[in-house]
Amino acid sequence: MGNKPARGSGARLGRVVGGACLLVAAALALAGLWFRGQLQPLPAGDEFYFRVETPKGLREAMYELSSRGVVRNANVWFRYGQAVNAPRTIGEGTYEIRPGMSPKELYKALTVPVRRMVRIPETNWASRTGRLLEQQGVCTAEEYAAAIREPIRYQDKVGFRLPEGGTLEGYLYPDTYDLPPLLGAEGVVLRQLRAFEDRVIRKKPLPDDLHRALIVASLIELEVARDDERPLVAGVIENRLRIGMRLQIDATVLYALDEWKNLSRKEIQDTDSPYNTYRYGGLPPGPICSPTAKSVDAALNPSQHDYLYYVALPDGSHLFSATYAEHLANIAKRKRVLAAEEGGP
Repeated sequence: MGNKPARGSGARLGRVVGGACLLVAAALALAGLWFRGQLQPLPAGDEFYFRVETPKGLREAMYELSSRGVVRNANVWFRYGQAVNAPRTIGEGTYEIRPGMSPKELYKALTVPVRRMVRIPETNWASRTGRLLEQQGVCTAEEYAAAIREPIRYQDKVGFRLPEGGTLEGYLYPDTYDLPPLLGAEGVVLRQLRAFEDRVIRKKPLPDDLHRALIVASLIELEVARDDERPLVAGVIENRLRIGMRLQIDATVLYALDEWKNLSRKEIQDTDSPYNTYRYGGLPPGPICSPTAKSVDAALNPSQHDYLYYVALPDGSHLFSATYAEHLANIAKRKRVLAAEEGGP
């Protein structure tokens, strides 16, 4: 008779396999419990801003946020993010984050950067912009003042030649910007420089002496409200410079005083600054604001005329004249207009 398998060996094998399966199932269950536990939010905390200067991967972001008490397990939250199609890359921006977020809440928050729109007016010179940025909570005025010094630090970030010394006054394009928290003063300056490059450098044939053009354009920016008069005022400036006549532009004194107000005759006479074009001939040593493209265009294309004077009217327009006698007549006309407005109907 042949050998027969021992009775019960199949049952033992079944028990072994069954036990192994139970162990695997238990291990998987425990792993699942552990994984779910690692996905639980950490205790709630105060909101904070998370700044991403250059785009970074989700894994790197999870590790950074783990160190800041938002992510319980960076690797688990990254793997889970892959499974639920979270963004693989976090774009440049500032994000509002709080401890206590679930993974899905965090992934969503990292797709919506905080936006803070700030308008930098056309007539602002740099110190006024610094004070505005401080009021808006973007940076301090001192930080902005420091950021516009040493233009060379931005040279490799723009595609045009920056001044080698002094400040960036004249190159800080006025516009409405998205300036989110934690951007910092240098981030603001870089956005202004890139806007200047886009609005001015790339769209106009520029002279060899760009800095001179910006000085003239800055005078126009602060003197003229109406676009059709910008080339006319540019022509007056060039006519005066050509014959050695002082420019006598009020805005240069205001810049020297760092204050926007109505000037008295005494302030004009007493302000001893190379920017005071009542006391010193020629152009001021630098721009007195950062001009718009319209003013730069006017500086590059001044009207051809013989005007040497202009007088501002209450509506923002000007009366132009070629002789001093005509200028006095225009001053008298301005006084009559003011008197009529004050007297009412």
